[in-house]
Amino acid sequence: MTKVSRRVSRGRTPTGQPNPIDVHVGGRVKLRRMLLNISQEKLGKLLGLTFQQVQKYEKGMNRISASRLYDISKVLDVNVSFFFEDMDKSTSNQSPRNFILPEDEIVEALSEDRDEFKNDPMSKKETIELVRAYYKIPNRNTAKHLHDLIISLSKTSYKTDGE
Repeated sequence: MTKVSRRVSRGRTPTGQPNPIDVHVGGRVKLRRMLLNISQEKLGKLLGLTFQQVQKYEKGMNRISASRLYDISKVLDVNVSFFFEDMDKSTSNQSPRNFILPEDEIVEALSEDRDEFKNDPMSKKETIELVRAYYKIPNRNTAKHLHDLIISLSKTSYKTDGE
């Protein structure tokens, strides 16, 4: 029987880094908080926490317990499942139960995950600003037309000036 280190059993990777699943969940907390234009301080106050604790949750440095995740989902007005949406297969495979893999495979997978997160459009400030602006459009019919236009433009390939 393989002995699992105490650090791994607490949800950290064998290298001591935060678990990518915790980082993903924290990122989704941050995304929703920012979409609602709530500060870390205000979210902390609504949860009975300091803003520093909220910050640690959002970075995945501290794990969010099930009861705390439930509270966060109520304050941010989303289902608990929201925090696990858009998780790629590579991240979901980083569950602590899977940490009996050789360490070099885990380190390689983690570095790939970090690169993917850097390129994730949902983690960009521009995306959050765009979503906020979209939902501020008072005429929902106009907003729907804008949505349709953006979808249409994203499917169109444009020639560059040099072609």
